[in-house]
Amino acid sequence: MLKITRVIALALPMLGGAAYAQETVKIGYIDPLSGGGASVGEGGLKTFQYLADELNAKGGILGHKVEIIPLDNKTNPQESLIQAQKAIDAGAHYITQGNGSSVGAALADFVTKHNTRNPGKEVLYFNYAAVDPSMTNEKCSFWHFRWDANSDVKMEALTNYMKGNAAIKKVYLINQDYSFGQSVRTQARKMLGEKRPDIQVVGDELHPLLKVTDFSPYIAKIKASGADSVVTGNWGQDFALLLKAAADAGLKVNWYTYYAGGAGGPTAIKQTGLDHQVFQISEGIPNSDNPAAMEFEKAFRAKVGLSLWYPRAVNEMRMFKAAAEKANSIDPVKVAAALEDLKFEVLDGGSGVMRKDDHQFFQPIYISSFGTRSEKEPFDEENTGWGWRLAAKIDTPQTMLPTTCKMTRP
Repeated sequence: MLKITRVIALALPMLGGAAYAQETVKIGYIDPLSGGGASVGEGGLKTFQYLADELNAKGGILGHKVEIIPLDNKTNPQESLIQAQKAIDAGAHYITQGNGSSVGAALADFVTKHNTRNPGKEVLYFNYAAVDPSMTNEKCSFWHFRWDANSDVKMEALTNYMKGNAAIKKVYLINQDYSFGQSVRTQARKMLGEKRPDIQVVGDELHPLLKVTDFSPYIAKIKASGADSVVTGNWGQDFALLLKAAADAGLKVNWYTYYAGGAGGPTAIKQTGLDHQVFQISEGIPNSDNPAAMEFEKAFRAKVGLSLWYPRAVNEMRMFKAAAEKANSIDPVKVAAALEDLKFEVLDGGSGVMRKDDHQFFQPIYISSFGTRSEKEPFDEENTGWGWRLAAKIDTPQTMLPTTCKMTRP
């Protein structure tokens, strides 16, 4: 009897190791799956599920299967905290989110407090699209990593491009009334004023986030202002409906945007007839002329039925695997340490780096225009026949802005 007991006791650590080897890496996907942001949230969910399948087909992360847990936050910060707790209760040590910086800030604060109160049960927040600069400046957290360029980085690049266009004389700003939209308007005014003081800002409008169903009154103001260009950070239905109203009113101006390529955006642009007059700044474009990226785009579209809105999500998931392999662990604390200053070849080509100082990822970014395609541009968007064309590329070193982050590390 004693020998049997000793054999069982010796076997228990081995069983524990086997159980750990089978542990699933669960990632809570917290984004809108209902309401005004549902279209972009659903697209993001399909993207992360595709990427999890891609990892699992190659053995997962250190042999662990990757599972995406979909959680609907309705683009609401308080609801997001409820969903984050559900993810943790379901065994997730990682959460990812992108749509809405108000949500992102709430999640970063939640995760930071959770980890302080629960040592040994830490959670990491992987941010793929919430771009309020404060999240990697005064509100930075060791437990938060961002793969999208923050809005200041994007506006720096966008205004550098705009300053070279002498035809721009009058600009109208229209943005969503929350932290991100407010940042876009503030930095657009500041940077255009510094780089092109001759440009007049003839309108500066904020509107409720994902609440407006008819943008015609706003378009009437833009038309009356005499603006030749509009700058907007609008995303989701707030961009698609804005451009639809512009098409209905026959507004013929240039648009400089952050998220024109999201759900419904390309269709709305085509309706305006503005051939290569709508510009977007992003970390990749379908018609990139990068063979690996275009092959990925082709396979993604064939399986998912959407274009790849989020190349940064690809970089996020692949870097997660690379960091886990570097740390030889799926423990969030060790993965976080391995992510710091990690250099990585991004989907669309070129080297990116996760800056240790603030956990902001820097990568090449692109300005592209939407319109008729050449023979070298195989991908259209939303069956419009139109596609994205490269207008300018900004290499990684030129995207780096200083940070005010004073990070507390565990």
